Amino acid sequence: MNSETSQAAPELDLLMAPAETQGGSCDRRYARRHFRCGPKHRKCLSEAAGNMSPTMGTEAAAPGSAAELLLQRLDLAGASAEAGICSLEAAAALGLDHQVLVGAVKSLQALGEVIEAEQRTSKKWELTPEGEEVVREGSHEVRVFNSIPLEGLAQSELMKLPCGKVGFSKAMSNKWIQLDKSAEGGPCVFRAVESVEDAVREKLFQVQRGEADGLEEKDKSELKKRKLLAEVTMKTYWIRKGSAFSTTVTKQETDLTPEMIASGSWKDLKFKAYNFEALGIMPESGHLHPLLKVRSQFRQIFLEMGFTEMPTNNFIESSFWNFDALFQPQQHPARDQHDTFFLKDPAEATDFPMDYLKRVKRVHSQGGYGSQGYKYDWKLEEARKNLLRTHTTAVSARMLYQLAQQEKFTPAKYFSIDRVFRNETLDATHLAEFHQIEGVVADYGLTLGDLMGVLKEFFTKLGITQLRFKPAYNPYTEPSMEVFSYHQGLRKWVEVGNSGVFRPEMLLPMGLPEGVSVIAWGLSLER
Repeated sequence: MNSETSQAAPELDLLMAPAETQGGSCDRRYARRHFRCGPKHRKCLSEAAGNMSPTMGTEAAAPGSAAELLLQRLDLAGASAEAGICSLEAAAALGLDHQVLVGAVKSLQALGEVIEAEQRTSKKWELTPEGEEVVREGSHEVRVFNSIPLEGLAQSELMKLPCGKVGFSKAMSNKWIQLDKSAEGGPCVFRAVESVEDAVREKLFQVQRGEADGLEEKDKSELKKRKLLAEVTMKTYWIRKGSAFSTTVTKQETDLTPEMIASGSWKDLKFKAYNFEALGIMPESGHLHPLLKVRSQFRQIFLEMGFTEMPTNNFIESSFWNFDALFQPQQHPARDQHDTFFLKDPAEATDFPMDYLKRVKRVHSQGGYGSQGYKYDWKLEEARKNLLRTHTTAVSARMLYQLAQQEKFTPAKYFSIDRVFRNETLDATHLAEFHQIEGVVADYGLTLGDLMGVLKEFFTKLGITQLRFKPAYNPYTEPSMEVFSYHQGLRKWVEVGNSGVFRPEMLLPMGLPEGVSVIAWGLSLER
């Protein structure tokens, strides 16, 4: 150790770590602190000086050698069972950061009974950065007093000083200064005594020297209240020799290999003990796709609201159920090949409820149920064309038709979440295949207000509370509404769904009683 280090030995700089880390030294951020060793610590330091390597000096030793340095240091402590060393003292003596030494302790513990380490906790008083500033430059009140000339100083100028506000308050309490509010040019501050003693600075010096126990509790509390002093928790280890103590670190084998067994070398090797309490390696496994997670969330919301899930296992649908049953005319642009995927084989469907089909044909071509219809030549060939369903509303139509066939109508709530297909040009907001979420409620006397109420409850469960409704047009709902939600990130209103009340031209041909209304809404799972 060089001469400079020897002279500075009683007062060492330790890099202290948070108490909650491995064997951390204090419960605050990493900061360089002064630590003054007591008489017994100085003995440790002098002994360590003779055992340090010439290259160590004031620099920390390499982490790889910390364990061996600790073992050598422990060997000097003596052979008795009670002999041991404090990790903080050892770190100071060896020129190591305490955290590095704690890591060496953990490594040696993993080797078996090489050492015994008992964790100990103690508390000490330590200067805060502001307290260190007071030690260097004096307390706030003394600095304020010294800045006031004999002829006095304007209060406004005094308050501009870095220590002005606190120093003025404390100096006034100590009656070191007085304020003349009637002075010409505004309030002025004058000295009230000839000289002052900086008791605060002296007390902090006492703490810095490691003599905090000599302070009264009220002084400590006052300094702590002023954030000049802090009580920190010190976590250290008391280290003793173990039953298998050695000054050298021998690497233990972790695996028994076929080569060891074949050569017999395993007999002379030391193996690391199994830790049966250690957690095993997590097996590689799959996980739910994000869309499936969101789908499960939507499904749970529907079930909580009392809805029944509709069977949606038929991706192939006839044009009749996909379009005609929904009072969508056969010349509608959505039925064009540019928007819909039609099948070549089987190209047509053959099984239809014929009575219902005739009523659908009549309401399209001639009108009925209070409607004049579309007044065109409805063709069965067009209705028979098979396609990949463009919306799950085709499933809703089938379910409402089945509901209408009951002898006595009973209110119902249905939902579905499944894939639909559109002949779309792919871009950032359009896909040829996506998932549609749909909800349907059938009961007597349902109105647009009921639809808004159900939508509000539904979206509130999703965490969407800011909703707006905009009038829209759909062939099979009247009135119809687009649903918008305010997006906090984009700072604008974004469309999240479509909704409406199914038209009588759709419901009455099915056989549903007059007075029954059906409200429905849909949105995209991906959106």
